[in-house]
Amino acid sequence: MPMLKDPSTKYKAFKPLNLPNRQWPNKVIEKPPRWMATDLRDGNQSLPDPMDGEQKHRFFKMLVEIGYKEIEVSFPSASQTDFDFTRRLVEEPGLTPDDVWLQVLSPCREELIRRTVDSLKGAKKAILHIYLATSPCFRQIVFNMDRKQSLELAVRCTKYARSITKDDPSQAGTEWQFEFSPETFSDTEPDFAIEVCEAVKAAWEPTVENPIIFNLPATVEMATPNIFADQIEYFCTNMTEREKFCVSVHPHNDRGCAVAAAELAQMAGAQRVEGTLFGNGERTGNVDLVTLALNLYTQGVSPQVDFSDINAIIKVVEESNKLAVHERAPYGGTLTQVAYSGSHQDAVAKGFKLREKNNATDKDLWQIPYIPLDPQDIGRTYEAVIRVNSQSGKGGAAWVILRQLELDLPRPLQIEFSKVVQKETEAVSRELKPNEIVSLFERAYHLKSNPRFNLVDYNITTDRSQSPAPPEPGKALNTRNLKRRFTGIVEIDNVQHGITGVGPGAISSLAAALSTLGIDLDVVDYKEHSIGLGRDVKAATYLQCTADGSKQQVWGVGIHQDVVQASLIALLSAASSFLTSRAGSPAPFRPVRSNTFTNEDLQALEQLADSNDAISSNGGLNTKVNIEQLTKQAEAL
Repeated sequence: MPMLKDPSTKYKAFKPLNLPNRQWPNKVIEKPPRWMATDLRDGNQSLPDPMDGEQKHRFFKMLVEIGYKEIEVSFPSASQTDFDFTRRLVEEPGLTPDDVWLQVLSPCREELIRRTVDSLKGAKKAILHIYLATSPCFRQIVFNMDRKQSLELAVRCTKYARSITKDDPSQAGTEWQFEFSPETFSDTEPDFAIEVCEAVKAAWEPTVENPIIFNLPATVEMATPNIFADQIEYFCTNMTEREKFCVSVHPHNDRGCAVAAAELAQMAGAQRVEGTLFGNGERTGNVDLVTLALNLYTQGVSPQVDFSDINAIIKVVEESNKLAVHERAPYGGTLTQVAYSGSHQDAVAKGFKLREKNNATDKDLWQIPYIPLDPQDIGRTYEAVIRVNSQSGKGGAAWVILRQLELDLPRPLQIEFSKVVQKETEAVSRELKPNEIVSLFERAYHLKSNPRFNLVDYNITTDRSQSPAPPEPGKALNTRNLKRRFTGIVEIDNVQHGITGVGPGAISSLAAALSTLGIDLDVVDYKEHSIGLGRDVKAATYLQCTADGSKQQVWGVGIHQDVVQASLIALLSAASSFLTSRAGSPAPFRPVRSNTFTNEDLQALEQLADSNDAISSNGGLNTKVNIEQLTKQAEAL
């Protein structure tokens, strides 16, 4: 059957209250409510496969550790499992802390109330919760009762509950609280809900020191959250003896607005909230206590419950409920603090960089774009904040490299590497894991091994082919303005070459030496930064080069304890990328120009060979470099 073109023939709009002087819109939540976790009762009864005793025990223990002081543990009259579990909590020493209230639920039937109270016999702190559905829908369809009969049943059951709890001398060892729910409150006539609760209050006779709890459930979410807030404010302002009762709310999520309804209800006067972790419950679920608590936390209000290890909590919840916490669940979902979009990733990364630059601590104001909660506050790492797929831009991959390798890539290199990542994500049709991105980077820029170039040995000296000005009397010769000579041995595609070149500095002299082999690279950008601190500090160097005067650009990356060697490695990394991108690159490299050495070059190469064994990358064997052979090879070309 298709959806109706005019649904008003089948469904009626919820009629709002006439509350012209409402106060709640101007209120602010400045403290947490009394929390009541109902995972073990309301949450459990909604599961296809309810928890057994051991699963409930594990869940109860976790709720206590988180910090919940009021826990609805069972529906004792519903099953022997629930009754036995409640008895275990009462009887087993040390299982229930002295400051934790055990709450149990019963419908308004005297024999079931008796069974429920029996389950709590001997408890130190107990909350007896009874309920009666009061809406016209339930009165007419479920119970076939009028308003008078409903009110009389509520009062009779309250008096009976009183007689077997706080008025029973045998129960003197238990501190009793009483909770009454006009079930389906949100669909009950507001004046009738007040009439029933006034009668129940009179029957129980609460005090300021021990107030009664009136739980006002949105058993089925009927309207927008503002209307629910109006109902709560109307109840709070029209009931008598306000100081003798606590208003509790129990929002369900049929319209997807339970969190908003609970927050607005608190603004309207509710002091207590009943719900479950991550919102498990019948139909679309109960209000999510995790979201409510962390919403307060991100507003600077301590919720008085602890989600510092949210992953461990999720593990218990999922194993107990046999239901997965949705990946997009607020705060707890695995994707809720993840940025895939390129623009989002750039903003997040900039936020973290500024925070690190300012040496921000855990107590400093948190201000990161797109991330309202510091992941570390709930036991998660920053590595999970940015993940990379085909929608990601340069910032995502760069963030991963920064977190994993401590390499702060220059922006042009970020752009170049993002193309490598984009190609890979499209090839595999999924997001890439951080270790896969790291491997891509290490292969692209030859960090672990350079497949084509190996710097076997080298020496950088002052080029004295042009004599410096004579020193002043009594002072040493100043060679600061002289050029530098690179003399070394590089292995290219398993063939070793003796090379030498002169330039203003170490990088330019190596570039000049490579040009003698037909590898012409001009450095157009240079960046470096340190990795680590103290004696273990390393230098990370980034070189952007143009090839042979063309517009082709390649990047090289080098990491080494010695900043000069890091720069040389970066240039050879760029050279390898240049050869690989050049036409015919799969073929082994062969020099294309004559390599003519001066006598000074030959002497330097011979000294280098005499003083060190050159280590070949071919099989890792130690082989003496034959300078004469290298020279003849160069002359033959």
